[in-house]
Amino acid sequence: MPIPTEPIGSIPRHEVLREAMSDFSYGRISAEEMDILFNDAVQETISLFEATGSPIITDGEQVKPSFATYPLANLENLSPNGVVISFEDGHTRQLPCLTNGPFTYSTYAGSYLKRARTFATKPLKQAVISASAMSLLYPNDGIAGYSREQFLDDLVMQSVADIRSCFDNGAHKVQMDFTEGRLAVKLDPSRGLLQQFIDINNRVLSHFSSEERQRIGVHTCPGGDHDSTHSADVPYSELIPLLLTLDVGNVYMQLSNEKKTEEVLQVVSEHMKPDQRIYVGVIDVINEEVESADIVCERVMTAAKYIPTDQLGTTDDCGFSPFSDDIATARDIAFAKIKARVEGTNMAATELGV
Repeated sequence: MPIPTEPIGSIPRHEVLREAMSDFSYGRISAEEMDILFNDAVQETISLFEATGSPIITDGEQVKPSFATYPLANLENLSPNGVVISFEDGHTRQLPCLTNGPFTYSTYAGSYLKRARTFATKPLKQAVISASAMSLLYPNDGIAGYSREQFLDDLVMQSVADIRSCFDNGAHKVQMDFTEGRLAVKLDPSRGLLQQFIDINNRVLSHFSSEERQRIGVHTCPGGDHDSTHSADVPYSELIPLLLTLDVGNVYMQLSNEKKTEEVLQVVSEHMKPDQRIYVGVIDVINEEVESADIVCERVMTAAKYIPTDQLGTTDDCGFSPFSDDIATARDIAFAKIKARVEGTNMAATELGV
C-alpha cells in the first residue's frame, strides 16, 4: 500500500477471556488453563486482524492486563496508592507506587510476540509503555536509600531492554505508548513536566541506532478508556512542538475526533522532522459508529494538504481496549473500523496518485 497504515494495538477481549483473567488473578483457575485460553484468543484475534487486509497487525494485546501495567505483574515492591488519572466521564485509573528499589520489569513486551508469531503470517507490531509513564511510579516524597536519579537510571535500562526484547522476538515495528504526553500539559501548563517526559524517553531512544529508531514510533492521544478521555480539553498545539522532538521515525497521532483538525495539521507540518512519518488517526475508537471507507479517504486527503505523502501514514486514534476490563466497543465493530481504515487509505492513495 503506497500510504502505509498501521493499528495502535489493543482489540476488545471476549467476555470468556475477561472473566478468566479475573478468575486467574484470584487463583480460581490454573496457569495451564489460562495458557490455553490465551492461545485461543490470540489465534482468533490474529486471524480476524489479517482478514481486514491490514498490512501490519498486532496480537490485540489479548494477554496484557493493560497497555500500561504489563511490566509490573507480581512485583512485590509496589503499593496500590499511586497517581490517580481522572477521566471526563468521572471514572479513574490508579497507578501503583514504588516502595523500594531497585526497579525492574517483571515482563518484557517482547515475550508476547513469541505466542503471536506462531499464528501470524503478516508483520507484527508490538506496543511498549513509555519510560515517562513508568516514571510516575516513583513517590513524590522519595524512597530512603534509593534516589530518584538511581530510579531513573534503572528505569531507562529496563525500558531499553523492553524495546530490545521486541526486536529480538521479531517485531517489525515497536510503538511507545505516550498517552501521558497531553495529560502532562494539563497537569503542568508550563510544559516543564512534558519536557521531563520527552527527556527521559530520548534517553531511552539514544540506546538505539538511527536505523532502529526508524522502526520505533510514539503514540499520542488524550487517553481512551470506556469511551472517555482524560485530556482532550488540552489544546493539541501545546503538545506537538515538543512531541516532535522525540527521536523516533514514526509518530502515531489521534486526530479523527479533534475539533480543529486542520489547525493541528498545520502545527504538525511546521514541526515535523524530515525523517519522521506522521500516522494520522482516521478512526475514532470512542465512537461506536463504523466509519465508511469514503470518510476515511476524506480524512486522509485533508491530512495530505499539510503532510507530504512520502511522510504520511494512517492509524486508529487509539487502541480499542487498552485495559482488559474495557468493554465499551464490541470486537466486530473494532475489526470493521480497521477494515474501513485499510480500504479508505487505499482509496486516498489512488486519488493522490502515490
